[in-house]
Amino acid sequence: MATDRLSEVLDATYDCLTRYGVRRTTMDDIASAMGVSRSAVYQYVRNKDDAFRQLAGRLHDQALERARHAAADEAVPYTERIRHVLAVKLDLVLQLAGDSPHTAELLDAKARLFGEICTSFTADLRHLLSGLFQHAGPAPGVEPAQAADICLALVCGLEGVPDGERLLRPATDALLTGLLAAPPATDNRIPAQEH
Repeated sequence: MATDRLSEVLDATYDCLTRYGVRRTTMDDIASAMGVSRSAVYQYVRNKDDAFRQLAGRLHDQALERARHAAADEAVPYTERIRHVLAVKLDLVLQLAGDSPHTAELLDAKARLFGEICTSFTADLRHLLSGLFQHAGPAPGVEPAQAADICLALVCGLEGVPDGERLLRPATDALLTGLLAAPPATDNRIPAQEH
């Protein structure tokens, strides 16, 4: 039950964020959006900053879970798995940027409240992508971590371009042609270590 109420607090926090932004939102605003007293909100969050940090954490955690699921889907070729991980990052940014001018604040890696969450999210995506490149086989001279960094840079570029979502497939097709040693085999299972 407490988890449900916390979720309601975070939903109300998001609603307030879309209307007022981080700085102008108050605990009274969050309580009003929930239809409860301010003291009821304090049972689930310490203060406004805590509410926004938890909200940013929830959104990034949900996106990371989708990325992990995409990376682990052995029924899908590596190129698609990589594209799906990148799509998760792009979708998060486009969703937040589209909901309100204020919601993009949750993506600011330099922000005091969210910087660590954003940085950790990107590092986790980099780790997932590096693992996919390691198993798929990067092109000669390209380290898996370098390939991951290049892919993340591509998505960052697409975040600010009109129709970035539409451009993701052709951009990743072109990029992966140069980053992968060969087209991925139809068997995407991670090979067992030889004894």
